[in-house]
Amino acid sequence: MNGRGGPQIIPRPKLWTPGRAAPWESLTLGHSTEVADTARAVLPLGRLGSESPVKQRGGQASAVLIPLYPEQGEMHVILTRRAHTLRTHAGEVSFPGGRAEPGEDAFTTAAREAHEEIGLLPKLVEPLGELDHLTTVTQRNYIVPVLGLLTERPQQRINPAEVDKVIHVSLSELMQPEVYREERWVVGEASWPMFFFELHGDTVWGATAALLRQLLALLTHSDPGNEFDLDPARGADSTHRGLRPEGFEGLF
Repeated sequence: MNGRGGPQIIPRPKLWTPGRAAPWESLTLGHSTEVADTARAVLPLGRLGSESPVKQRGGQASAVLIPLYPEQGEMHVILTRRAHTLRTHAGEVSFPGGRAEPGEDAFTTAAREAHEEIGLLPKLVEPLGELDHLTTVTQRNYIVPVLGLLTERPQQRINPAEVDKVIHVSLSELMQPEVYREERWVVGEASWPMFFFELHGDTVWGATAALLRQLLALLTHSDPGNEFDLDPARGADSTHRGLRPEGFEGLF
């Protein structure tokens, strides 16, 4: 795949098939100012994402920040590669984020974690609304993704205890056919979609890829699919039964 992809271990089941084309197939994004205006329109401040079903069952909330910034007329997103010493999701590509503290809203949590992980100052971030929430495969937690706009590429200060590398990638690159793909994973009678973005040196998959796909579909006014496309692990009690042993909690 043109030198794309990284060393991430993908716990692919024995049965899987190629998935659908990208929702944004044959579409393009405009200048970064147009993308910013679209982001403010489709994810206005105060927009709440569709809730994960585990919230009503007392699930623990985490929040992640999806930071976008313009550079040379294109909109870019900031990702991180998690430190290889972390207990969970070591070496995986993710957005900055973490567990919510009592009394925090999602943006406060996400901005605080982004500051702790990569030194991003909260005052530099224009908060927008939430994307739809993601369920974790354990069915005990859920993720609230929040979009934030920056006026320019920020300076960064990596916390090596949490982050191995900061990754900057343009949204137009993510939309290239050789970068994005979907697979359909099958276990028993159940199946679910798994999304991938193959960068130079890294593979983005699982929760982070699902959020990138949702974001790009919104910004291109494409159809992102049904609730299981937006939140593939919401059916984990039935769909992911048997996948909880070691390795598979990295899914979401």
